[in-house]
Amino acid sequence: MNILFISIEGNTRSFLTRLQAYAQQQHSFNPQLPTINLKEITDQTLPAAESEPFFAFVPTYLDGGNGFDSGVKELMTNALGEYIAENDNAKKCLGVVGSGNRNFNEQYCLTARKYAYEFKVPFLADYELRGTSQDVEQIYAILTKRWQQVNV
Repeated sequence: MNILFISIEGNTRSFLTRLQAYAQQQHSFNPQLPTINLKEITDQTLPAAESEPFFAFVPTYLDGGNGFDSGVKELMTNALGEYIAENDNAKKCLGVVGSGNRNFNEQYCLTARKYAYEFKVPFLADYELRGTSQDVEQIYAILTKRWQQVNV
């Protein structure tokens, strides 16, 4: 399973490192279950055409407002959205997982929902900040199910 992500404060990277370790553990119990390959996208990442299907993990950083009629300007995560939009990469995106802080109400995971809408892919799951062990298990199950649906 391939995951493209952006991590500004390290929360997404931390979550995905734990998700990757959990996937490896599950794979060792059942080799039919997928492992995870991570690819971090930054402002310095050169555009490339992805050759394999992937999931996108994106945190939400916005410029304020209520997330609907103001405050929908993305901050700091643009590199991932631009990367997915280029080279027909969006056609290989299997879905989006969002993270954020629930204190921001309607803005919680707004960037991930925006990506799902823009790239016409499902919004699969969300977790808060660095996520919990339960989030890791649930999101792995969701990704595995989706991965198996498209790789039959």
